[in-house]
Amino acid sequence: MAKKAAKKNTHTGFFTYIKWFWILFSVGILSVVLLFLLASWGFLGTMPEYEYLENPQTNLATEIISSDGITLGKFYLDDNRTPVPFDSLPDNLVNALIATEDERFYEHSGIDAYGVMRAFAYLGTAGGASTITQQLARQLFVGIRSKNKFETLKQKAMEWVLATRLERQYTKQEIIAMYLNQYDFLYNADGIRSAAKIYFGKEPQQLKTEESAVLVGMLKNSSYYNPIRRKELVLNRRNTVLGQMYRNDFITEQEKDSLQNLKMAIRFNPESHKEGLATYFRMYLQGFMNRWIAKNPKPALEGQRDRWNLFLDGLKIYTTVDSRMQANAEIAVQKHMTKLQAEFFHQNTPDRNPTAPFLAMEKPEIDRIMERAIKISPRWKQMKAAGTSEKEIRESFTKKTEMSVFDWTSDAREKDTIMTPMDSIRYYKTFLRAAMMSMEPQTGHVKAWVGGIDYRHFQYDNVYQGSMQVGSTFKPFVYAAAIDQLRLSPCDKFPDTQYCIEAGKHGNPEPWCPKNSDGRYSGREYTLKDALANSINTVTAQLIDRVGPRSVVSIVNNLGLTKKIPEVPSIALGTPTFNVYEMVGAYGTFANQGVYVKPVMVTRIEDKNGTVLYEYVPETKDVLSKEVAYTMLNLMEGVTESGSGARLRHSSQNNETVYKEIITGYPYEFTNPIAGKTGTTQNQSDGWFMGMVPNLVTGVWVGGEDKPIHFEKTTYGQGAAMALPIWGLYMKANYENKNLGISDGEFQKPDDMSINLDCDKQVDEEPKDTDVEEDLDDLDF
Repeated sequence: MAKKAAKKNTHTGFFTYIKWFWILFSVGILSVVLLFLLASWGFLGTMPEYEYLENPQTNLATEIISSDGITLGKFYLDDNRTPVPFDSLPDNLVNALIATEDERFYEHSGIDAYGVMRAFAYLGTAGGASTITQQLARQLFVGIRSKNKFETLKQKAMEWVLATRLERQYTKQEIIAMYLNQYDFLYNADGIRSAAKIYFGKEPQQLKTEESAVLVGMLKNSSYYNPIRRKELVLNRRNTVLGQMYRNDFITEQEKDSLQNLKMAIRFNPESHKEGLATYFRMYLQGFMNRWIAKNPKPALEGQRDRWNLFLDGLKIYTTVDSRMQANAEIAVQKHMTKLQAEFFHQNTPDRNPTAPFLAMEKPEIDRIMERAIKISPRWKQMKAAGTSEKEIRESFTKKTEMSVFDWTSDAREKDTIMTPMDSIRYYKTFLRAAMMSMEPQTGHVKAWVGGIDYRHFQYDNVYQGSMQVGSTFKPFVYAAAIDQLRLSPCDKFPDTQYCIEAGKHGNPEPWCPKNSDGRYSGREYTLKDALANSINTVTAQLIDRVGPRSVVSIVNNLGLTKKIPEVPSIALGTPTFNVYEMVGAYGTFANQGVYVKPVMVTRIEDKNGTVLYEYVPETKDVLSKEVAYTMLNLMEGVTESGSGARLRHSSQNNETVYKEIITGYPYEFTNPIAGKTGTTQNQSDGWFMGMVPNLVTGVWVGGEDKPIHFEKTTYGQGAAMALPIWGLYMKANYENKNLGISDGEFQKPDDMSINLDCDKQVDEEPKDTDVEEDLDDLDF
């Protein structure tokens, strides 16, 4: 009886145990189900709507793309992220990711059941259970893992729900691309494309297997596996990834051993707004985009910004700049300016120029310049905004402090020093500035843009922001008006004698009697071609007297130089001020058969999905006839054949015995047709060269920050010495790259030319003495 009772009790206990097991198991399952339901219903935290899953609002950098498909730079705040599609990811990167982070990625639907059970069984010691999709869900929507266990459980439930939703919404390939595009690899390397560029200097599809292994190894914890600060640790992690690739049959054992023996070759290329290619152009572009954004509202979507954000919305800006030509331009400026600056320093030592860098100035004048510089300096503005008294601000300018300043002689282009802020202002004024822009005249496409000598230290853009006196580069506009209105030929002759325009004529308040640059008059007769080539001022004065200043101003305005110009004869010698951007656009008219095309920098803007938001429409204007435009080219070819630009035809290197060539030398030997014009302003304050070949117009300016900062003599201060060498170096580099397609042929000649260009056949006929200014109302410019 006792045995039966004991057997019954055992039987009852077993069933009780089974009952409680199933009760607890059911409660557990129901709890998990409830947890998922609560997560999906949003009770554990706000869950994104399906629309948001379709369009996750990730901060994306705006990408600036050159005409040859190279990324010039990006606009971003905290996230330097530019997404790439799956087909731009190399197989070795995808394989390394799957082998290391989610071996059964292609077999599950967001949650790896085997991984979850393993994690429960071994309490996480045998590896985690988070799939790539779960990690993506955490990055996009959940955020950093909480240290609170209850919060962690809630986050995990949300990740699981979101992972399954993401798997339904996207393909496996899209999930991999999104995950790699989202991850923060440190040092502004947001996403795989930035990481490949910053750590290895290449695009993702160019990554080698061992390089991909480094980046995949960082996914575990990029702060811990930092390839710059913890190289040995990252090397070991890379080798672990390579081991996982072998384990999953993505590489052979021989490949694994070979790759693991390689040194880790990091080529660190940090990205910033102040470094890289086309920095000045990129800053101009930021202003362009701000103006465009102000006029073009973003299509409104619930929960998203209603205004485009240049730094967050992942726009793509397609520009006209060619990265190869841009690099050539920047190198040309650097090569010439280092040597020109060395000569400027040589001429401005304390014993040669006690008021350096200012030449022949009295102290009160220098004090006025320095006072203005102090008040526009960042230090003054920042301290003033902070409420600092003027006395304290001024005192701060006389206290020595540690600083890094620009230095041409250093490879890093800067040096550490100690000086007062006042001394640093004067120090920076000793550096000559430069600007150049290059444009395709037929389309207006700007191919290169260099606004200064170093953007980190000189952020004023002299291509677009600065306006400088243009000197003799203005003379072709006077000649164009005369040829257009008087039908003059390059062979027509004018005497080089003193010429005065009397007071009261053309708005002259007093007689105007210009001198040549050397102060002398030869008395000989010059053809128009020779007069322009040698920049004879007296001939230019005769031309503007005959056509009138108003005729010249009208043509100039139609050439895109819209700034108000006084209608007086003295403008003929280049007293107006324009920037390089305007001058290149104007000269482009001559090379484009008389049609002005407004310079273009941006051809297209797209959103992150490739939707076109903007496409440029060319702005053109017929200004000159084909005949007049070609005649002007013929005239300006004379400048490079026998005039101030003839050194482009020479081949002479630096030679101390040839005083004109100790700056850069003239190693060009150009034999192709080149139309151009040099320009030099009063006291050599500005040096210009405008050069043209059939499909490229380039303008170069060199000068000081202030007018009194200049060379003493024209030997070094003329446009042919300051600016022309940059053009020569730039074009020589362009011609060396045949893929650029820069023309070395003849300018296109109109079929019917009535203007005589062959001076050997010139008919002995005096130019018509026509005053066209009275008939301006009947003329179409």
